Amino acid sequence: MGAKLRPLSGEELIAILEKFGFVAIKQTGSHVKLRRISAAGTQMLVIPDHDDLPKGTLRAIYGQALRFISTEQLHPLFYTSPH
Repeated sequence: MGAKLRPLSGEELIAILEKFGFVAIKQTGSHVKLRRISAAGTQMLVIPDHDDLPKGTLRAIYGQALRFISTEQLHPLFYTSPH
C-alpha cells in the first residue's frame, strides 16, 4: 500500500511551513496568510486555520507548497511512509 495523506489541522500545517521559513503575516477570518522572502522572490501561501482540513484542501496546499519546497523535504511531513 502507498503512502497516505496525514490528517492535519491548520495549526499543524502552519507549523510545518514555518520550518521552511514561512511567517504568518495576516489573518482574515480563519485564513492565515504566510510569506517567505527568498532569493527567488516573495512566496505566499494561504492556510485555513481549521481543526481538521479536508484531504482535497491538504492536497491543494501540498501542490502549492511544492512550488517553493522540494518533494523530498515536504512529502514526509504530509504523507505517511508506505508499509
